Amino acid sequence: MVSAFAAAVLDQPRPVVRRANGSTPPPLPPTGGGDDDDRDPESRGPGLENARLATMFLIAGEVMFFAGLVSAYFVLRMGAAVWPPPLQPRLPVLVTGLNTIVLLASSFAMVRALGDRGDHSRLMRGLALTGALGVIFLLVQGYEWIHLVGYGLTMTSGAYGASFYTLIGVHGLHVVGALVWLGVVIAGVRRGRLVEPPAAALRACGMYWHFVVALWPVLYVAVYLL
Repeated sequence: MVSAFAAAVLDQPRPVVRRANGSTPPPLPPTGGGDDDDRDPESRGPGLENARLATMFLIAGEVMFFAGLVSAYFVLRMGAAVWPPPLQPRLPVLVTGLNTIVLLASSFAMVRALGDRGDHSRLMRGLALTGALGVIFLLVQGYEWIHLVGYGLTMTSGAYGASFYTLIGVHGLHVVGALVWLGVVIAGVRRGRLVEPPAAALRACGMYWHFVVALWPVLYVAVYLL
């Protein structure tokens, strides 16, 4: 008797709980760890490599640094009655303009080199050409400096000489740093490293080289032409 009564109770449908407004609440979500492929989040692609991300932060800091130097240069220039001051040698605009083309060509050589990552020999030639053009740029700049110092333009020649050698000299140091970085990359590529996908170290070096190259025309116009 008891068992029959219990079976009858269990067979009764459960009462439907209704809200105050008479609507039926939605069914509760299933609880459990079922594997539903449709509910899985979409797979994300690979993120930005650490080497390239660090290079981007470095470039951002360098942009602010040079922005401060250029701003200080213009403050000094606008505060001077005559710029350049009398009896000071004029800057070699034509030679520096041709040297600017050399540095811009090095950036194109870097682009070609990065595009030839699949061909080891062409990659090496492109990186070597990039470095050679960078060295030529520095040699021409050094040749100009020797002549300017001989004509009397030095760091102690007042605001004109100090601002010129500070801006151009700091950029020259950045070119030297980029060449050292490029030399390390060339040594790694020669050993068969740094070229496997995603080749983050190689591309990070290219990013910094392009930054150094792109910075020079701004300095050339500001210091040599304006």
